[in-house]
Amino acid sequence: MRKISLAVLLLLPLQLNADGLPDLGDVSQTMVSPQMERQIGEQSMFRIRADDSYLDDPEITDYLNALGARLVANSSEPSQPFEFFVTNDNAVNAFALPGGFIGVNTGLILLAQNESELASVLSHEISHVTQHHLARMVSGQKYDSLAAMATMAVAILAARNNPQAASAAIVGAQGGMMQRQLDFTREHEKEADRIGLGILEKSGFDTRGMPAFFERMQRSTQLLEGDTPTYLRTHPLTTERVADVDGRVQQIPFKLVPDSLEFQLMRARVHALQKTPRDAVAFFNGALGEQRFGNPIAQRYGLVVSLMRDKQNALAIQEFQTLYKNAPHNASIETLAGQIKYLDKKDKDATAFYRKALKQFPRHRALVYDYAELMLQEKQYVDALKLLDYEVLLNGNDPKLYELQARAYGPLGRHQEEHHVLSYYQILHGNLRGAIEQLELAKRAGNDYYQLSTIETELKQYREIIEAQRSKKK
Repeated sequence: MRKISLAVLLLLPLQLNADGLPDLGDVSQTMVSPQMERQIGEQSMFRIRADDSYLDDPEITDYLNALGARLVANSSEPSQPFEFFVTNDNAVNAFALPGGFIGVNTGLILLAQNESELASVLSHEISHVTQHHLARMVSGQKYDSLAAMATMAVAILAARNNPQAASAAIVGAQGGMMQRQLDFTREHEKEADRIGLGILEKSGFDTRGMPAFFERMQRSTQLLEGDTPTYLRTHPLTTERVADVDGRVQQIPFKLVPDSLEFQLMRARVHALQKTPRDAVAFFNGALGEQRFGNPIAQRYGLVVSLMRDKQNALAIQEFQTLYKNAPHNASIETLAGQIKYLDKKDKDATAFYRKALKQFPRHRALVYDYAELMLQEKQYVDALKLLDYEVLLNGNDPKLYELQARAYGPLGRHQEEHHVLSYYQILHGNLRGAIEQLELAKRAGNDYYQLSTIETELKQYREIIEAQRSKKK
């Protein structure tokens, strides 16, 4: 049994504060190190994954990470690890957390009219990370631990929809000084614009996407009832800033950049997932019927996804046949093809299909999940574990893989391993007590010496964290 590759395990020897965050001593007059930033980001992500707004959709997330990786490769810190994730929220917002974690709301994805606009937002957020703006906000201040920085990260997250609640959280924890530091300064924003624009150009996107998106956000304020888009609240947009970006763009040669099909597909997917199934079907039928705007391949993709959500399987199969004839070879289309094969009870070669598809797109997580699900449904538990064990070796921080593993271990009677991997699933969602409960069950479920040794070690470490939290609260 391999040990989980988690940053949280790296934190265990450290003294923890009452919030379960690392207490590294007096950090005043010092820079917050990249390792510290990453640790705070990891801790924040445990909370984010447990939140209902976290959109655990591998298709959209993989696209966002592929787009982000293309931009990061042209940043000043191409080796810096980044993780991009999606929140199911209509508010137009994106935000950077310490250590390279960048969140994007579905509302922002839908507001972006082309891929260069979306890339401009990501390049701006990447620049906040590579310039260490969050760390620079707290370094030099008189704080006795990194709790201040963690509070800021949580506050920025809370500010997506409720800036009043975020301000209250800051005042309660650190006082008015932290409230004044919640928003990036004008200098930070201008620096992120300037550097982000360079990343955008080097990555081959249309730099006009940045000022165009700024202008669209400003116009969208008129459509909202007496409020401002969240992105403009957490990233203040001044006339001077817009003019500065526009002036820089005018000096860059014009470059027409077409959108990738994947961008169009994922925007359609967001529409399909955000609307009710019936409304989504009507939306895409209307778009295909008018044939006035949008990409018909993406629209039909959205229609198939919507029909499947609405349990109109026969129509979904029919519409997918039309889609498959006209769509180019694509990982997302292949994933949908596998799901259609599973729906079509007459199709008996689903297993062979997935084997072939994964050879072509081995890192497409949606294909991996669906293939594992298919094997579990067909009671091919040993084969499912072979696939999942390999995937865990590649990405030990994916909670979905552990949940799938547990579903394979259980029917095989391997309950010690079942509960052990469920403890990893719980810890990745920030549920320390749930992880301890699963480890206790694992301890009683088997007698494998090596596993028991690991279980005992992890139980000791997790209990030390709980005890440290209790001590701090007294």
